[in-house]
Amino acid sequence: MNRLWLFLHLLGFAMWLGGGLASMFAGIASKSETRSGLGAVVRAQSAIQRMIIAPGALITVLSGLMLTFALAGMAGANLWLMVMQGAGLVAGLLTLFVALPTATRLSRLDPSGEQAAYFDELRKRQKVVGMIWGALGLLALVGGALVR
Repeated sequence: MNRLWLFLHLLGFAMWLGGGLASMFAGIASKSETRSGLGAVVRAQSAIQRMIIAPGALITVLSGLMLTFALAGMAGANLWLMVMQGAGLVAGLLTLFVALPTATRLSRLDPSGEQAAYFDELRKRQKVVGMIWGALGLLALVGGALVR
């Protein structure tokens, strides 16, 4: 059963960070877009968030919890395991409870109308939260690589 949880953990992690990279590069490529073109980019990023990133984060966090429960009876805590668990849990919570609602809200706004200021504010929030959970995700990856 642990192999299934480990497979799901790695699959979810690949979906989560892979989707994050795709969304990040779409944002970088959109710097030359017009305001109306930004709406299409943000809607695509929101779709990536809803269909790839959020399910990947949820699968990763849940499978990580199951793997942690399986390790509960073993003696000795590994520092890198705790780094992976802590960074991954915080990144997952940020992704699910801050980035996902922000992306959904952003996709409903008109970037060039009277909502332009709010659109820009949410876009900045999305960038900051994305950088934070991305860095924590990479820290979790390093921690996981150093566990073994």
